[in-house]
Amino acid sequence: MALSRRKMLVFGSASAVVVAGAGWGVLATPSMKRAAAPWFAAGQGFVDPRLNALSYAILAPNPHNRQPWQFALVGDDQIDITIDLNKRLPATDPLDRQITIGFGCMIELLRQAAAELGFAAEITPFPDGEGGERLGQGRIASVRFASGGATRDPLFANVLERRSNKEPYTDQAVAAENLDQIGQAVGPDVTYGAAADADRVAKLSANAWDAWKIEYETDVTRRESIDLMRIGNDAAVAQPDGIDLAGPMMSAAHAAGMITKEKLDTPGTMAFDTGYDLYRGLVDSTKAWAWLVTTENSRLDQLRVGASWVRLNLAAQAQGLAVHPWSQALQEFPEMGKPYRELRSLLAPDGGTVQMFARVGYGPAVPASPRWPLEAKLVDA
Repeated sequence: MALSRRKMLVFGSASAVVVAGAGWGVLATPSMKRAAAPWFAAGQGFVDPRLNALSYAILAPNPHNRQPWQFALVGDDQIDITIDLNKRLPATDPLDRQITIGFGCMIELLRQAAAELGFAAEITPFPDGEGGERLGQGRIASVRFASGGATRDPLFANVLERRSNKEPYTDQAVAAENLDQIGQAVGPDVTYGAAADADRVAKLSANAWDAWKIEYETDVTRRESIDLMRIGNDAAVAQPDGIDLAGPMMSAAHAAGMITKEKLDTPGTMAFDTGYDLYRGLVDSTKAWAWLVTTENSRLDQLRVGASWVRLNLAAQAQGLAVHPWSQALQEFPEMGKPYRELRSLLAPDGGTVQMFARVGYGPAVPASPRWPLEAKLVDA
C-alpha cells in the first residue's frame, strides 16, 4: 500500500531515516489485503441471502470505524441487530448520537443489498424501545426479509467503491450543481445543505479548525482517538477497526519507536505537533462543505440521518467527489460548547440539530478501510 500524503505528514522527512536504519526486515509487514478482505468477499459464496446482504452492510461508514454492530439470525427470514456496548465512544460521543447514525448507514446498505437479491427488507427500528440517554442492550432494529416487492437502488452500484476520503483535496472547485445532485440522494425528514462560495466556506472552515483544536487539546477526547489508532500493518491486521495508520513506512516508523501512542499523546514531540499541520492542511484544502439537519433529535431521526449520509456518500462517489465527515463541532462534550453553538447558528439558525458536517471536494484515490469479517459480527439469537 502506498503511503498517503496524510500519513507521510505524521513523520515527515524522518521517514528517510527510518527506511535507511530499519532494514527491509522491519518493512516486511503483513499485507493490508487481509484487513480489507471483507470488501472483496462481499456477496461471494453466501447461501443465506441475509448473510449475503450483511456482507455489504458491514462496509458502511461509522464513527472511528468502530463497527459496533452485532447480528443474530432469527428463524429463516429475520435479523436482529444489537450494539456491542464496548464499541461506543464515551468521550467524543457521550450521548451515542454518532454511533446511532453509523447504525443508520449500515441498515441502509442492508436494505439496498437485500433489494439487489429480490428481497424487501422490512425494518422495525428499536423494537424494544429507544432507551434513555445512552444506548443499551435492546435491539437497534429487527429486519425481516420478504420475497418480492423490492425495488433496486441505483446507488448500490457504488457500495464497493465508497470511501470516506480523509486526504487533502485538490484546488478544483466544486460546482453548485454537483452539490445539488448529491443532495438529491438524501431521504425524507432530513434537510440537506451545502456551500461552495468562498466567504461561507471560510466561516465554516474557521469553525472546523477551532473545533478540531478543542478535541485535540482536550486530553480525554484526544486519548480516545489515540487509543483506537492501529499503528502499522501488524496492528491494523490484528484489529481491523479503529483508526488505521498502516503501510510499510508507518510500520517501520512504529518499529523504530518514532511513532507511538505515547508520542502522539505528548505535546512537543514531532508526532504530536505534526497533527496541527496535517489537519490544518485538510481544512485549508476544503472547497465545499455539506451538512444534514433534522428538526428533532430522536434515535429514529439519527437512524434516518445515517441512511441519508451513506446515500449522499454513494452519490458523491458516483460523481467522483470525495467526502470526509468532520464531526468535532457536533460533539456533545462540554469543552465543545462554543463551536457547537456557532455551527448550529450558521447551519440551523431556525432550530433543529446539525447531525452531519463534512468536507466535499476532489481528492486522490484512497484504499478501503479495514473491516472485521462478517463471522466476527454474528451472535447467537
